Formats: sequence, structure tokens, C-alpha cells
Amino acid sequence: MPGTVRAAPRAGLTPTDVTIMVVGIVLGIGIFKTPSLVAQYSSDETVFVLLWLLGGLITVIGSVCYAELGSARPDSGGEYAFLREAYGPRVALLFAWARCTVIQPGAIAGAAFVMGDYANVVWPLGTYGPGVYALASVTVFTLVNYVGTTPGKLTQKVVEVITVLSMLGIFIAAFVATVPAPREGTPHDVSLGSTGLAMMFILLTYGGWNEAAYLSGELEDARRTMARALVMGVVVVIGVSLAINFAYLHVLGLDGIRDSNAVGSAMMRVVAGDTGATITGVVVVLSTLTTLNGLIITGSRSYYALGRDVAALRSIGTWKEHGSTPANALVLQGAVSAALVVFGAATRVGFQSMVAYTSPVFWFFMLLVSLSVYIFRRRETGGESHYRVPLYPVTPALFALSCLWVLWSSLFYAGWGAIIGVAVLLAGTPLLFLDPARSS
Repeated sequence: MPGTVRAAPRAGLTPTDVTIMVVGIVLGIGIFKTPSLVAQYSSDETVFVLLWLLGGLITVIGSVCYAELGSARPDSGGEYAFLREAYGPRVALLFAWARCTVIQPGAIAGAAFVMGDYANVVWPLGTYGPGVYALASVTVFTLVNYVGTTPGKLTQKVVEVITVLSMLGIFIAAFVATVPAPREGTPHDVSLGSTGLAMMFILLTYGGWNEAAYLSGELEDARRTMARALVMGVVVVIGVSLAINFAYLHVLGLDGIRDSNAVGSAMMRVVAGDTGATITGVVVVLSTLTTLNGLIITGSRSYYALGRDVAALRSIGTWKEHGSTPANALVLQGAVSAALVVFGAATRVGFQSMVAYTSPVFWFFMLLVSLSVYIFRRRETGGESHYRVPLYPVTPALFALSCLWVLWSSLFYAGWGAIIGVAVLLAGTPLLFLDPARSS
């Protein structure tokens, strides 16, 4: 491909860039879809809030573990690079297979479907409108990032500022407007299993912060700034998510949240009528676009790292000097994601299928990454200078147990979608017997 050379990623991202990427990726689909599901598995308002706080704590613990890994060994391969160094190239190749066939394109397609659903409400295009919007968004944002990293991150900044300001406007409107008091929530009996399911949805809402690991190879002075960039992004996300959930409770009450399939629009319909619901739909479209753009930016680095390390896939392991972007990787990722969008549109179960498809595979490898903190610590000689997770060895253990809990919940509750995702992962097990030759 013209202009493509075997250049290396440049350290051109500031800590602010990475923080904005984290906020943009996470503050998207979840907060407008999952609160009603979490409310169904919460016995009362107090438990509802405590579950969101617990999910936030787990997220912070995970982010500091990733901060140690990313600052100690900055690499655009992110988790792929961590797994390769901790467990060997074969396990890393299996992860690369999972990320390139299940995790990342499934997440991209899922975000695109949510955007398409809301866009089709605001600007209807008919029965297949959500699929059309989803396919168009994947195509456009892939092309934007193909042009270069700078346009991609600039797009992320502009849209994310608009999104965060809009979310703050929704929060303020919910408490300033005069609305009838919501009915008192009906107490529900909940089990440990249903609590685990609620936590799966909460961590899905907070999920995506780990994508920052794929930017560590392009972060300025990553050994000193990785932790600050990642944790700051996570704290902003948790704060905004909690604020929006308090707004839901204030306007709708727990039963109102339980009864709504589109809780954001339901709240704003109470506050400002149909106009408010339409404005909320526009905000959801903008927020999911930031998620989509961030996933495309970070996901392409997975394909790049795989091609860099496997001679047979050398073409996707090239870095385009002009624009500083993994151009071939972006093209392949866009094609796979578009294929999933077409499949989801044909089956009419787009977002739900993508969540079930990705969850067990994602949390299995997240568990392996959490345990790699111990492996790398044992290998250290004592002279390393990088960020270290506080309260070691307790902190990584808590994160590993959380990953195991969510892995079990996703396998137990997600149904056939999870089985298909696991089957695709198993289809890649021949990679464990491949002798990968590192590209030179």
C-alpha cells in the first residue's frame, strides 16, 4: 500500500489525550442501557447505589494494575504484549485471535448498534435504519483514523467535550426541574447469583478503560504518566456515571428505572417532555460515537501487534509513516466489524448478541492479565523505575477474584451468545501449536 513503511509508533500522545480516550470509550452505551438491568437485580435504592460504588472500586483496582503493566513495559500491543511476555507467544497469539475475531469487533459492532438504534429514533430510516447507521459509522470512523492518529484523537476530543457537557446538562436538568416525586421502590429479594449478574452489567458500563494499555507505546514518558492518565480517566467516568444514576433515581425512582428499556429518554421525557427525550437521543448518539472511535483507535493496535510478531501476517504489522497510524490493521478491523454489523442486522439481535458473544472471552483473558502482575514482579531484579500498584500483593488478588466472579456470571447467564463466543475462541486453539516467528 502506498505510503506504508515499517515505521514504529511515535510517542505523540499526552496524558490528557489518553485520559480523554478513556473517558470517550467508557462514557458511551452502558449508562443509557444497563441501569434498568442493574435495578432489576437490586433489592432497594441503597443496594443499587452500593453496587455501582463496588463496581467503581473494582474498576479503580483494575486500572492501577494496568497502570503498572503499561508503565513498566509500554507497547502498542497492550494486553497482547503483556500476555506474550508473561505466558509466551502462543498464549499471546490465542489472545490476538480472540481479540481480533471476538472481543474488539464485537465491541465495535455493539457500540455501532446502540448508536444506530438511537439515531433511528431521532432520524428514522425505516426497519433497517439501525443497521444502516451502524455500518456507516464503522466505515466513516475507520476512514477518519486511516487518515492518521491526529485526526482520530482530535475527533475524539471534540465529540467527547460535547458529550460530557450534554451529560452534565441532563444531570442538572433532572434536579432543577420540578417533577412529581417518584413512587417508592418495591423491595425485591435478590440472590448472590443475581448480584453477580448485576455486577456484570455494571462492569460492562465502566468497561473499556483497559483500552488505554494499547496507547502506552505512543504515550509521552509512559513510565511516569501512565498511571495518572489512566486513573484520571477512570475517576471521571465513575463520577459522571454515579451522577447520572442519582438523576435517574431522583426523577424515576427504582421502580421507574426497572420498568424502562431506555432509561435516559424516560427520565428526560418526565423532565422536559418529548423534546427532552429527543435531545437525550442525540446525546446518546454522540456518546456512542466517542466509544466507537476510541475502540477503533485502540483495536487496530491489536492487529498491528499481531502482524508485527507473526511473519505470515506481516502486512497488517506495518505502520504508515504519514499520519502515524496502523493503516492496514484499520482496514482489516473495519472489514471484520462491518461483517458482524451485517450479521447482527440480519438477525435483528444486534447489541444483545454482541454482549453475550464477547463477555466470557474478554473476562477470561482479563483474568490472565491480572495474574501477570505477579509474574512480572517475580522477574524484577530490583532496579526498575516505574509505577507500582499500591497494597501489593492484595490489590492484584482482588482484581483477579473480581475477574473470576464476572467470568462465572457471564458463562452462567449469557446463554447461547456466550457459547458461540467461546466456540470461536476454541477454534483458534491450533495457534497454541504454532511456532510464531517474530518479524524482523
